[in-house]
Amino acid sequence: GLFVGTLVFGFVADRFGRRVIFTFSLLAYTFCNVVMAFQSDAFWLNVWRFLAGVGIGVELVTIDTYISELAPKHLRGRAFAFNQVIQFASVPIVAVLAYLLVPNNPLGFSGWRWVVLIGAVAALAVWWIRRAVPESPRWLAAHGRVEQAERITAELERRVETEYGRPLPPIPPAAPPPVHGRFADIFKDQYRSRTVMLIIFNIFQTVGFYGFANWVPTLLISQGIEVTKSLLYTFVIAIAAPFGPLLAYRIADKFERKWQIVTAAGSIAVCGLLFAHVRSAVLLIVFGVLMTLSSNIMSYAFHAYQTELYPTRIRALAVGFVYSWSRLSAVFSAFIIAFFLRAFGSIGVFVFIAGAMLVVMLVIGGLGPRTRDLPLEQISH
Repeated sequence: GLFVGTLVFGFVADRFGRRVIFTFSLLAYTFCNVVMAFQSDAFWLNVWRFLAGVGIGVELVTIDTYISELAPKHLRGRAFAFNQVIQFASVPIVAVLAYLLVPNNPLGFSGWRWVVLIGAVAALAVWWIRRAVPESPRWLAAHGRVEQAERITAELERRVETEYGRPLPPIPPAAPPPVHGRFADIFKDQYRSRTVMLIIFNIFQTVGFYGFANWVPTLLISQGIEVTKSLLYTFVIAIAAPFGPLLAYRIADKFERKWQIVTAAGSIAVCGLLFAHVRSAVLLIVFGVLMTLSSNIMSYAFHAYQTELYPTRIRALAVGFVYSWSRLSAVFSAFIIAFFLRAFGSIGVFVFIAGAMLVVMLVIGGLGPRTRDLPLEQISH
C-alpha cells in the first residue's frame, strides 16, 4: 500500500494542491483503519490494510513537499527535524499500547483492534487540528492563483513581524512562474542525475533503517538473548526513536544536509558492526540506541533533502517516485536479511547493512548537490 501510495498517487498533490491531498489522504487512512478493525476475514483485513497503506503513502509524500515549500530556507532543516520528532514519538507509544492491549480483550474486543482504532481516532484528531493550515503559496503561484498566494504570504509575514517586533527583509525577485510538470521531467537535464542518485539512495537506505528496526528482537535472540529480555531491550531501544531528530534539531541548518546523511550512514555501519560483536546487555542497548538515533537522523535529513532537489511543478511527483523505491526495497531486503541471518548469523546481517550504508555514503557524498540556506528555486533550477 505504501509503495502504491508513493509511486502512483504522488502526482495528485502536484495537480490538486498540498493541503487538499494531505487532508483527504488522512481521512482515507482513518476510514480504512476503522473498517479494518472490524474485519474477521484475513482477505478483507489485508485489503483494507493495503488501502490504509495507500493513504499513508500519499500523506508522507505530500507532507514532506508541503514543509519544504512553507519553511524559510534557514529553517527547513529544523522544520523537518521537528516533524520527525513528532512522527517517531509514535514508535514507543504504539509499543506501549501493543504491550498493554494486544494480549487482552478489553470489553470483549480483540486488543489489536483497539490499537488500530486508537490510531484512527488519533488521525482524526490530527485532521481536526490541520483545518487551519493554509495551502502552499508556492503551489498556488505555480498554478496561477497568485492573489491567493499573496494573501497567505502576507498573513504569514504579518504574524512573524508581530512575533519578532521588526519588519522582514525585502523579498528577492521572483522566478518565472513554472509550467505544469510531467513525469518525464524528472529525467530531464540536471534532474536525471538527481533522480538516479535518489533511487539508489532509497534502495540502500532502507536496508539500514528497517534492517535493524524491524529485526531487533530476532537479532537479539540470534545472539543468545532470551525472548522476554529481547522484547524488553527492543522496547528500550525503541524509546530512542524520537530523540534522533531531536538531537539533530540544533544543527539541522548549520551543516549541509548531504553530509548529515553521510555521517549518519557511517554511524549506522559502525554501530551495527559493534552491536554484532557484543553480548553485554548494557552494550547491546547502547549500540542499539546509537543505531536508532543515527537511523532517525538520516531519516529526517533525507526527507528534507529529496524535496529540495526538484521544482514545485514536479516536487510531489518526483519525491513520490524516488521514495517508492524504498518501499519496494523494504519488501525484498527483508528476505535478503533473513537469508544472511540463517547463513551467517547476526554478524552477516550487519556486514550487509554496513555495505548498504557504504553505498549511501558514496552516492550522496559524491553526487549530492548542496542545499543549505539556499532558496528552493535556486536549488531546483
